[in-house]
Amino acid sequence: MGIGPGAQTPRELAEALRSAAEAGHTIALGGNNSKRRMAGPVPRADEAIATTELRRVLQYEPHDLTISVEAGLPWSELSRLLAENRQMVPLDPPFAACATVGGVVAANCSGPRRRLYGSARDLVIGMQFATLEGKLVDCGGMVVKNVAGLDMAKLMIGSFGTLAAIAVVNFKLVPMPEQERTFLLPFETAAKAMAARDRVLTGVLQPSAIDLLNPVGGGTVGYPGWLLVIRAGGNAAVIQRYERELGQLGEILVFDEERQSGLWRQIEEFSPQFLESHADGAVVRASCTLKELAGVMESFRGPSVARAGSGVCYGYFDESRAASSWLTETAARGMKAVMEYSREDRDGNGLWLAPGGDFAIMHRIKQLFDPGNLLNRGRLYGRI
Repeated sequence: MGIGPGAQTPRELAEALRSAAEAGHTIALGGNNSKRRMAGPVPRADEAIATTELRRVLQYEPHDLTISVEAGLPWSELSRLLAENRQMVPLDPPFAACATVGGVVAANCSGPRRRLYGSARDLVIGMQFATLEGKLVDCGGMVVKNVAGLDMAKLMIGSFGTLAAIAVVNFKLVPMPEQERTFLLPFETAAKAMAARDRVLTGVLQPSAIDLLNPVGGGTVGYPGWLLVIRAGGNAAVIQRYERELGQLGEILVFDEERQSGLWRQIEEFSPQFLESHADGAVVRASCTLKELAGVMESFRGPSVARAGSGVCYGYFDESRAASSWLTETAARGMKAVMEYSREDRDGNGLWLAPGGDFAIMHRIKQLFDPGNLLNRGRLYGRI
């Protein structure tokens, strides 16, 4: 694999892609590669092109709640900059300490607060990306209500660098709440935890995050048992009301400031921490209805974490083969699930069992952007 100096500007990035494509070279495109185990292993390529030198903040308008940054800017730096003005892009991605902005968007990463604030497709308002033809394409803009060309940008979100190279991302920003509290509610069974969850969902107050940890997962954060973790924001009166109403659901623990931040870091980084300690570990992601969530969580023998307000469950397996077996059983029951992370050198067979009805469209889009199948080939478990 040839590794040249990183592109310093979007134009240099576009030229690097054009040069490699004209030579017919396969290309490994990435930032810090923190999510290299996500969406399947990537075979070795003729050239590696990185965006890590694209680190500039191009435009920041705190009063307009918008920012434009280059794709190689570390996510942690973006978060620190925005925090100075009590603003945020609340995606809560895993690998936040080393991830780049482009990597977070290309992998469509999100975390616990997606329930309230949405995903990258809701927070990205514009983008510039570089194509294999050496072109820079601008879509969207710096105005929150401007949607011109935004559909093109949405193609890049979650594409894992298989279509083009994200060079610049424009975000709409969200003000930080005046106060935040986290409430932990332990339960003996998943059913009791979901009954409490249902009462929260039908209530007037709507928290930013509602996560459920199974007993193994709860044990990793110091609270074994079925643990409902609720994050809420607002003024002092709103926080007090949360505490009163959630206290009616059972035993309650209240976290604020550093204890709160530390807990959510553990939850957001659950996958990276698990994979670091399990060389052959795997993570599956299952999407289900709110009624099905308890059953899905109970099907995991190892640790599991769920976005309990949206029906997304993450199961953790010590071995990739065990995760593959779980996926096979799940597919037989008609449930939608995918392998989110697996061992880097694991063969992709059996890791993505049912691509879905939109797979043909994905292939056509790939052909439009990369007819030679040069960019990040092998991603999505060899399907793209």
